[in-house]
Amino acid sequence: MAIQRMDHVSVVVDDLKAAIAFFVELGMELEGEAAIEGPWVDRVNGIDGVRVDIAMMRTPDGHGRLELTKFHTPTAVSAEPENAPNTLGLRSIMFAVDDLDATVAGLRAHGAELVGEVAQYQDSYRLCYVRGPEGIIVALAEQLS
Repeated sequence: MAIQRMDHVSVVVDDLKAAIAFFVELGMELEGEAAIEGPWVDRVNGIDGVRVDIAMMRTPDGHGRLELTKFHTPTAVSAEPENAPNTLGLRSIMFAVDDLDATVAGLRAHGAELVGEVAQYQDSYRLCYVRGPEGIIVALAEQLS
C-alpha cells in the first residue's frame, strides 16, 4: 500500500476573501468555493455543528492545491503563542517564484510582511519568508541562473 499523491494543504483563515486575494496575487488560481456542513463533516472533524466556507486554490501548473477554510461554527481558535515561527504544526508553505522582489512587493499590497529578510543561499536561490493572512508563513524561492 502506498500513497498516490499529496492532494492539498488546508489552512484555517478568518477573512476568506482577503486570503483568496493574497494567494491570487501570489499567482494561484481560484478553483472553486463551497459552503460545507452536515453530519458527515461533523463526523470527519470530530466536532458537532461544523459550518464552513472553503476556497480551493490551485498553482498555475495544476499540481499544487491549497484549501482555505473559514469556520462559521464552531469559532476557530488560535495557537499560542500566536505567529511564533517555532510553533508546533504547519511551519510554512513554499512556492517557487520567477521574480522574488516583484512577488514580495505584490504581496505587501495585501498586508504581507517579511519575517526576516531576503537572503541568498550560495549561487542557487534567493529566499525569504513572508507572513500572510492569519499569520500564515509563506516561503518564497527564486532560483538563480
